[in-house]
Amino acid sequence: MHTRKIYRQLQALKTQQKSGFAVLADPDKIATEDVPYLARLCNDAGVDYLFIGGSLLMAHHMEACISAFKAESDIPVVLFPGSPAQVSPLADGLLYLSLISGRNADLLIGQHVVSAPIVKASGLEVISTGYILIDGGVQTAVSYMSNSMPIPADKPEIAICTAWAGEMQGNHVIYMDAGSGAKQPISTEMISRVSSSIDIPLFIGGGISTPQKVYENCMAGANIIVVGNAIERDPLLIKDLAQATRASGQR
Repeated sequence: MHTRKIYRQLQALKTQQKSGFAVLADPDKIATEDVPYLARLCNDAGVDYLFIGGSLLMAHHMEACISAFKAESDIPVVLFPGSPAQVSPLADGLLYLSLISGRNADLLIGQHVVSAPIVKASGLEVISTGYILIDGGVQTAVSYMSNSMPIPADKPEIAICTAWAGEMQGNHVIYMDAGSGAKQPISTEMISRVSSSIDIPLFIGGGISTPQKVYENCMAGANIIVVGNAIERDPLLIKDLAQATRASGQR
């Protein structure tokens, strides 16, 4: 039986008003032989989590990537699955994503029913995640694949009510995402208002590419900052982004 170690860490961040940093790796965009280098960069920067997954996962080497990362690092590996096929017992945890901002029943519960036997048997720490898409100024892979409209970037009230609904339905965390390749990251106003309205940890991702934006998001109330695209372009950013997370200290 898993110890719910990851979730306890996340709860502590929320309680203590602190922030952590997660690197998002898409197996479709990284070769297995490059993973050890990524792991060493994460180790040196003090990254808190590696999230792994993607919208399509065409490369079919997710487990090889997990094994290669774990051979170099003790940083927890958390699955960020785009489909029920993206489940591996080699990871430490799994974000059990329910797209609560959309109206696609398949992504609210349908795929969960399909994946439930695999997830149940995996032994992974399962973190129920209320996933909320926010408009980032461009159609992203997530919005296209999920056939769902994101919440308008200037409508924090809708985001708050959606987060409340997820929290009251029992989600462990809320994940607000502008999507991979977003032109505009989620505003600090929306982050602040949602964070102060819920009692569960808040993840923020999409369009984050600078230490300043990381710092601002942390100060606004993000408990986990998730960065993928910017690091794919420049892996050396990991150190600066992780340092910006720690610089936010205790709010």
